[in-house]
Amino acid sequence: NSNLLTLSGVLLASQPQTRFSINMIYSVLLGLAVSCLLFLYVRFPYFTQDFIFVLRTVNIGRLVNRFGRASPCYTILDRFADIARSHPQKPFLVFEGEVFSYRDADRVSNRIANALRERALVHAGQTVALFHGNAPQYVCTWLALAKLGCTVALLNTNLRSRSLLHCCDCCCATALITDADLAPAVAEVLPSLHMCGMSVLLLFGSCKTDGIVNLSAAVRGASEEAPPLSLRSDINIWSPALYIYTSGTTGLPKAAVISHHRLWLMSFLQRMTGVSSRDILYIYLPLYHSAGFLAGLTGAIERGNTVVLRRKFSASRFWDDCREHEVTVIQYIGEVMRYLCNTPKSERDRDHRVRLALGNGITAATWEEFLRRFGNVHICECYGATEGNIGFLNYSGKIGSIGRVTFDPETEEPVRDSAGLCVEVAPGETGLLVAKINKIAPFSGYVKNPAQTEKKKLRNVFKKGDLYFNTGDLILADRHGFLYFQDRIGDTFRWKGENVSTTEVSEVLLMLDSIEAANVYGVRVSGHEGRIGMAALKLTDGTEFDGSATYKHVKKLLPAYARPHFIRIQDELDVTGTFKQVKGQLVQEGFDPNVIQSKLFFLDESKQTFVPLTQELYSSITNGHTRL
Repeated sequence: NSNLLTLSGVLLASQPQTRFSINMIYSVLLGLAVSCLLFLYVRFPYFTQDFIFVLRTVNIGRLVNRFGRASPCYTILDRFADIARSHPQKPFLVFEGEVFSYRDADRVSNRIANALRERALVHAGQTVALFHGNAPQYVCTWLALAKLGCTVALLNTNLRSRSLLHCCDCCCATALITDADLAPAVAEVLPSLHMCGMSVLLLFGSCKTDGIVNLSAAVRGASEEAPPLSLRSDINIWSPALYIYTSGTTGLPKAAVISHHRLWLMSFLQRMTGVSSRDILYIYLPLYHSAGFLAGLTGAIERGNTVVLRRKFSASRFWDDCREHEVTVIQYIGEVMRYLCNTPKSERDRDHRVRLALGNGITAATWEEFLRRFGNVHICECYGATEGNIGFLNYSGKIGSIGRVTFDPETEEPVRDSAGLCVEVAPGETGLLVAKINKIAPFSGYVKNPAQTEKKKLRNVFKKGDLYFNTGDLILADRHGFLYFQDRIGDTFRWKGENVSTTEVSEVLLMLDSIEAANVYGVRVSGHEGRIGMAALKLTDGTEFDGSATYKHVKKLLPAYARPHFIRIQDELDVTGTFKQVKGQLVQEGFDPNVIQSKLFFLDESKQTFVPLTQELYSSITNGHTRL
């Protein structure tokens, strides 16, 4: 017993010591874990966000590969059909007081497909041009054509005459489908379309133009049964699903090839940003553009959510629409966010349910102002070109900045070393973004345009024989690996041996309360190398151009070479359908008062103000008598 008691005593005495040792081990392990986490946070502050992003990216890659291996391949149309079967009553499109469920859209698209098929107007494998404004009928027509195994060319509704003919011809379209509002524009080129063997069709509404076939009655009476799947049996993941035209500010549009593979990648953008089937998406961007159609519409189909669709953007109606329909996700592009910030302030500015803004083209200043005014909306800035083979997503919401340029703005080519290879920029510098072309990231190019396709390719970039896609965009990378859009090549020019960023100059001008919009560009002056800065301005309602105040402002904030020397006052600034500023015509007109009817001003250093640009002053500048 005494031995047992002694043993028990030892055991009892040792228990606190054992607990102490275990606690010490736990404390050390916990300390190490905390230290590791702190180290990771300091060394890699975005580790958690990066990790989640990588997981989502890997999952998307796995899904796309699986879809491609299916026979026939699984397309976004199949995803739509699955939702129509599993959630037939779920609202799909909300438009001007009407609600279309997924089943409604499926049935209407079946009627359209059957009406076209019964009359042998459209066949599998053909390309059909869609020239139609934002409406549920647009979406149903695309679905119908996809069910028939057609490739759809999405035409910009602003196209007219020669440009409209060019876009129909370059994609080899056999038919054009339009709406009643755009029928007059089609009528102008109808004989030329018929000479090319194209049918011109109207599926809804009425039209009295001879030569436009009205199928509205046929669509109403057609069967709602789905067309046979055999019509799409030849489609694979690399087959062209769409042709989307680049909205270039100069020259004729180019038709970018959007394969089913690329369509899926773009459609997964909403998934990458955390959008769910419970979200309600607001689309006001034109559906003929990749942002509205791919990131917006097909992204919503992939998620199975509801789309509030609007014919066109309205800054005055924007937040009222969001409140009325309980919108949770919005899209933006180009100047849209600045337009919203320029609307009159209201007590209801933060009275909404919007949690996420998805898009591209917002400046740092507008980003900050938007958050200050409209509340805690997560802005997810994206990057990607319609035809490009690369894309980025700022999932952390970090706001960017501007760096210096390291490309040649006169030749619009990247700088190369003595061996003829490109020079890679260091972190914190701005450079031309290029992306390697390979099987994983292919570049499909432009339809029937080998010259422009070749122009987008860069050879011998980092080693002899390699091949890269030239985005034409200047990007800054900071030491954390964040990428920030700086400018487009062509939007940056050289003056007095220095590179001038039009984006930077525009942001400085917009700091003035009297300036509502600014479009900055470079113009040539005889006897001078490079291009000198000029700005087309739209003034705030009720204000006049103050030459003295503007001079003081640009002198204070811009170096001498970057200050715009010519100012052009306009009632409105021209933008593309996706709110990108148009510079081509402005550059061509220069600063000649004989050509320009708008008010013109010149930066006069001797008078320290902007003075009216008279014919006499113009002659003095072009003759070299006035110093620049």
